[in-house]
Amino acid sequence: MNTTRNERKLRDIILIVLGILSAGFGLEGFLLSSHFIDGGATGISMLISKSTGLSLALLIPLINLPFIFMAYRLIGRRFAIRSTLAIAGLAFCLAVVPFPDVTPDLLLTAIFGGFFIGAGIGLAMRGGAVLDGTEALALLISRKSHLLKVSDVILLLNLFIFSTAVFLLGVEPALYSMITYFAASKTIDFLVHGMEQYTGILIVSEHYQAIESAVSQNGWGITILKSGMGFGKRGYQEKPGDVLYAVVTRLEIGRLINVVQEIDQQAFLVQFNINDVQGGKIRSRAVH
Repeated sequence: MNTTRNERKLRDIILIVLGILSAGFGLEGFLLSSHFIDGGATGISMLISKSTGLSLALLIPLINLPFIFMAYRLIGRRFAIRSTLAIAGLAFCLAVVPFPDVTPDLLLTAIFGGFFIGAGIGLAMRGGAVLDGTEALALLISRKSHLLKVSDVILLLNLFIFSTAVFLLGVEPALYSMITYFAASKTIDFLVHGMEQYTGILIVSEHYQAIESAVSQNGWGITILKSGMGFGKRGYQEKPGDVLYAVVTRLEIGRLINVVQEIDQQAFLVQFNINDVQGGKIRSRAVH
């Protein structure tokens, strides 16, 4: 048990250190020389640094301090300590590591700067920490307001940051900075949720028993939800009929749909994204 716990801690430390180096490379090797910014607390720090001449290595921990305090209150002491150390590590990295300026090309700078920053944030999140604390603010506001989700708050905050960048940096750097932000957010999604993003599929069919058998024989796990037929394309039907629920990887959606439609071309299928899955059986035998 202790060995497994120590191995997990070592893995988390390695991920956070790699995240710090990746984010530092994205900032120093790409963005700073071209006067581009990222979103979140890092973007705010970069804007203040550009406007005042203060050191970015000093501003990043200062701007993140209130967000880390929120993380301590909302998420927990362990997460806050890890995030504090990770942000301090990023500041130290920016202050002492001499990353080279990779390219003067503005588009390449925006895309790959965002990629390395996003990779850094994603790796740190995999290690149980954050390099940008604005998610804690978004979580707090979303809990206080029933109208805004966490993603809405983050979007509004970044709209404010990039609108401010238009006045402080100019239109062109602000637009390139938005490309940086989109590249970073996509990279974070890929690293946190993985290539095999999960999809939930609800299957409604009169032939649910045959479909259940076929799906199970193909190696997928399936859950049977007790229900009854209601109003649909064929009018109102008072018939008993179970709804089948399966979770598959994105790469297997087509195969599962083909299995269902071989039995019932009229089956009603509903797909929806799932951020993560713990336990259960989500891969068919064919992918092993």
